[in-house]
Amino acid sequence: MRTTTTRRTRARAIAALGAAALVLPLAACGGTDEASPGVSAETITIGTHQPLSGPAAAGYSSISAATQAYFDHVNAQGGVHGRQIEYLVKNDGYNPATTQTVVRELVQQDEVFAILNGLGTPTHSAVLDFLNQNEVPDLFVSSGSTAWNDPEEYPYTFGYNADYHVEGSALGQYAADEHADSSVCVLGQDDDYGETFLEGVQIALGEDGVTATETYDTSNQDVTAQIGALQAAGCEVVMLATVNGFTALAVGTAAQMGFMPTWMAASAGGDYPTLTGFLGEAAPQLLQGFVSVNYLPFSPDSDWVELFTSINEEYNDGAPFDGNTVFGMSVGYAFVEALTRAGEDPTRESLVEALESGEVTGNGIAPLAYSADDHGGYDTVGITTVVDGVQDFVGTTYRLDGDTVSTAEPSAPPVEGEGVPAE
Repeated sequence: MRTTTTRRTRARAIAALGAAALVLPLAACGGTDEASPGVSAETITIGTHQPLSGPAAAGYSSISAATQAYFDHVNAQGGVHGRQIEYLVKNDGYNPATTQTVVRELVQQDEVFAILNGLGTPTHSAVLDFLNQNEVPDLFVSSGSTAWNDPEEYPYTFGYNADYHVEGSALGQYAADEHADSSVCVLGQDDDYGETFLEGVQIALGEDGVTATETYDTSNQDVTAQIGALQAAGCEVVMLATVNGFTALAVGTAAQMGFMPTWMAASAGGDYPTLTGFLGEAAPQLLQGFVSVNYLPFSPDSDWVELFTSINEEYNDGAPFDGNTVFGMSVGYAFVEALTRAGEDPTRESLVEALESGEVTGNGIAPLAYSADDHGGYDTVGITTVVDGVQDFVGTTYRLDGDTVSTAEPSAPPVEGEGVPAE
């Protein structure tokens, strides 16, 4: 039996004993059992921390608005088991200290049922222990760190993104398959993001398969030295573990230096519409052939994109539609799916159990990989390229299983019920 199960079973037993101690006096007074925090007869209240200002706002502040728009769409159709979803979004400015403050407010003052899609590795790491100690479902963390997939230590936390090992290994394998004998290099953020992505690339190429590596600090907007070093090393393929702003900075700086390698980027820094916002009219030329990965149905001809576009028009004031829109609404879809499967009277425990059942699949190109032993999210990604200003899948899909990366078949679910999971 897994330690996680043992721990949670013990917690349930203790909780049951505590509840039993309360039942008699409540019953004697004619009272009823207390509902789960955040759950009323009419509503489910959840919360999140997002960078609505600060260094990450330019790339990610639109995600929570897209999630809210999807919930508005669901609420307009009656909600989930008759309850409306209330979504509290608090700005942490991408500052871990502020994240601690706003998440405590959400849990202790607002009494949310769950935290959904808290964004950022350094920020969410600051509240990981707090949420699990208080047994608050901590769903779909918005970051590819592998830290969220530790069900023994953090039984209430679930990742969502394909993690950086998955993405790095997929791009490494694609380079080996399509650019054999090319020198492969990596430019990464100088934190867990860059380090874990590099490990993923090395899963596919081996530790000696990377010619050169460079890192950057988000506080320094000059990457001339790093790009110069990669150029001097003769890099032919440069992989980027960068946020969108630094992807654009790297590509633009390299172009000014006459350095034009094949670019391959992690999904967090590989959204073409967002990059176009940074690079302007030069984007189609600078990003022709640009390679990235994705695990969500973002193709221009996808039925999901058609649905999400209509929801964006109706409930999000027609905000610019990009990868963040698809991401935010897909997170909302997965949450509604989990909440639906948690039962008519959901509890925090039943929500976790629904996810660990493996029946919550999401709307990605392959099912979410959740189980009692795996809280990681997506383990399969598709390769995308930019051709003539259009970013789309090329039909190559990879899955990481342990230290083995292999090709896989995509299996995105069809849009049914106006994109609202059936009860």
